[in-house]
Amino acid sequence: MTAKNLILIMGDQLNPGLPALAQADRSRDVVLMVEVAEETTYVPHHRKKIAFILSAMRHFAAELSGDGWQIDYVKLDDEANAGSFTGEVARAIERHAPDRIRLTEPGEWRVAEMVAGWPDGLGLPVDVLHILSDNRFLCSRAEFADWASGRKQLRMEYFYREMRRKTGLLMDGDKPTGGKWNFDKQNRKPAETDLFMPRPRQAHPEDMTQAVLQLVAERFPDGFGDLEPFWFAVTREQAVLARDRFLQEVLPHFGDYQDAMLLGEDFLYHSVLSPCINVGLLDPLDLCRRVEKAWQNGDVPLNAAEGFIRQIIGWREYVRGIYWLKMPEYAEMNHLNAERDLPAFYWTGETGMACVRAVVDQTKRQAYTHHIQRLMVTGTFALLAGIRPQQVHEWYLSVYADAFEWVELPNTLGMSQFADGGLLGSKPYAASGSYIDRMSDYCGSCTYSVKQRTGEGACPFNALYWDFLARNADTLRGNPRLGPVYSTWDRMKEDTRVACRASAERILERLEEL
Repeated sequence: MTAKNLILIMGDQLNPGLPALAQADRSRDVVLMVEVAEETTYVPHHRKKIAFILSAMRHFAAELSGDGWQIDYVKLDDEANAGSFTGEVARAIERHAPDRIRLTEPGEWRVAEMVAGWPDGLGLPVDVLHILSDNRFLCSRAEFADWASGRKQLRMEYFYREMRRKTGLLMDGDKPTGGKWNFDKQNRKPAETDLFMPRPRQAHPEDMTQAVLQLVAERFPDGFGDLEPFWFAVTREQAVLARDRFLQEVLPHFGDYQDAMLLGEDFLYHSVLSPCINVGLLDPLDLCRRVEKAWQNGDVPLNAAEGFIRQIIGWREYVRGIYWLKMPEYAEMNHLNAERDLPAFYWTGETGMACVRAVVDQTKRQAYTHHIQRLMVTGTFALLAGIRPQQVHEWYLSVYADAFEWVELPNTLGMSQFADGGLLGSKPYAASGSYIDRMSDYCGSCTYSVKQRTGEGACPFNALYWDFLARNADTLRGNPRLGPVYSTWDRMKEDTRVACRASAERILERLEEL
């Protein structure tokens, strides 16, 4: 007779094809889903992020119930709620007396460590706990470890090529379609304001979501970020509609303008599907195959299709692999010994720097900005200013609806802050204000002059850029990709270098006042 399973599903595992549900007996097994205070407060999450996950969880529970599953669902405001996964699993064991506990491997290290402690902490026999590999990823943890073994450098580009070969996406036999693996050089065009700019599909909150919004408003009245208007897809049907809108109306221009930034345009040509992908409402491989099909049908150019697919099967899979390969030590890396505190304007948006103000304002309103806004505005400023990378990491994890630690931590510590010393990226993503000026219209409304390198009224990015290189010269000068930059620094007149360092010092002394 089939043993009775207690099947635990977490808030980022909202997919009916989950391994924990496979081969289960709907008549005998119980699906446990819990909303717990511990998960809503371990960092100061954006209120819209909390509402998105809780609403998506409730809708998924309803979906499973409609498919005949027995659901034990514990809401955040249930009086007996223990407030933690461990406490709720203990209570569920008392209610159901299961023979086994089945779950798909957690996505985050801290949760995996918590689960690993359940046999001892809850007095369970070791063989009662069945943890299954997550089939929503193309590359398992073990496969990534095998790929990484013996390599001197773990570069995403080479991993991406393996994923292309594995999936067959955009491949002509053994060769990449179009003769190149990567069309990124075609994807760096600045955009201009257009009355016909496409918009992501926005869902309208129904009764279940409205109840969640009310709960979050009451429980987190002083929490970060605007709770409404709320428009995230929280059901599979809504996510599919958002996906189809992206494929039909947005993807054709995604490649050209994926690095662009414009005031008043929160989304441009981005999919805004990452929250749905990361919680399980959309299947990433299926999405990539649909993107490939759109190219095959002549509906989108190759650089758009390749650029999007690279983000999913390349970068997304790669950073997850790095995360599980290098944790927990990875979270504490600080290669450049950056120790300044994160300025308050990352939370308030109150700064004269128009680019940072715009990105933080959008973050507060939407719980979303695209990757270049994160990397080249808020990320670059933190890097140049020497902000402690763990504080930068906590901010990103807190404020974005798609931020789960497995994807956010390597992106922040590795790519954005170079805290891992080049394990993930071949050079720091340091840039002066000229990059932001080239890729956006932010600088036109700024308190500071992007054309001015030093002195009162100069763009802070400019002096900080050169100061960053100078103060980290012992660590970074040997980086071959920074050789030309250091050559430029060395050729500068002495008084110019002194002025840059002095301007940077004044900026850092009044960081909170910028």
